[in-house]
Parts: sequence; structure tokens; C-alpha cells
Amino acid sequence: MSQATLGDDEELFGEAANEMREDVESSLADAWDALPDADDVWEADADNVLGVLNALNSALDPGDAESHLRDAKKWFTMGQRADAFEDAADLEEEIEALEETITDIGDAGEQVGDLTSTIPALRGTLEDAGPPDETESGEGDEGDETDDEATADDEESEDDAE
Repeated sequence: MSQATLGDDEELFGEAANEMREDVESSLADAWDALPDADDVWEADADNVLGVLNALNSALDPGDAESHLRDAKKWFTMGQRADAFEDAADLEEEIEALEETITDIGDAGEQVGDLTSTIPALRGTLEDAGPPDETESGEGDEGDETDDEATADDEESEDDAE
């Protein structure tokens, strides 16, 4: 191979390395942009808790962030294996931060999903909770007397019997 060919190959490799880094950076930027907006997660417009939870669950969708992260990791891995990056520590740190953020969003979504199914059941339990209905126990209206009234009635009955 001639010296000119080697020089051209190095130049091409340098261009490819720069393009690869740009692809990783672009995919990372797209992934960050695809994440839910903080205000969408924080603010809710609903009439009840279940509505809030459903809105929050929808807001906790990472959207296309996962696919953009995958693209970034693909190009980053290829560039690393080709030893195309002079310094890739910043890209690696950003990929890790993005992965953690997406994991946190996914975990929060699971917790909200659990609450979304638990809260209606809890409401039903609380609606059904309370002391047993005395009319069902066979006591009827007599069960509505206070202890003092019952004692007074018993004493009058004893006086009448004498």
C-alpha cells in the first residue's frame, strides 16, 4: 500500500469516528427530548385520585426514549470497539444517566400502576367497612334502645310484678 492510501484511510477513519460520535450525541439528545416533561408528571387535572393516578401513569411513559437510547448505545459500542473515540467518558456517563432516568420512570410507572389497581379495591373495602347492621342480627327496633332505657323498663316490670 502506498503512503497516500494510508493517509486517506486515516482521514476516512477520523471522519467516520466523528460521524459516529455525532450519531451517539444526536441519539442521546433525542432520547432526553422524548422523556416526559417534569410538569406533566407533577401537575394533574382530575376529579379524583383514580383520575390523577391514570394521568400520572400516562405521563410516566418514556415514549421513544428507549429506542433512541438503544441507537446511542449501538453506535457507542461500535465506536468503542473500533477504538474510534479519543475520549468517550462523557458519552458513557450520559448513557448511564439516561439509563438510570428511564429505569426510574419505569419503576415509578409500575408503582402507579399498582396503586391504580389497589385504590378502587380499597375504596370498596372502606365503603363496606363499619359495624354490622343490627337489623340483620334479628334484634329489630328493640336494639335501638340505650342501656339506661332497657334498665328502667326492667325495673318497672319488676315493680309491677310485686
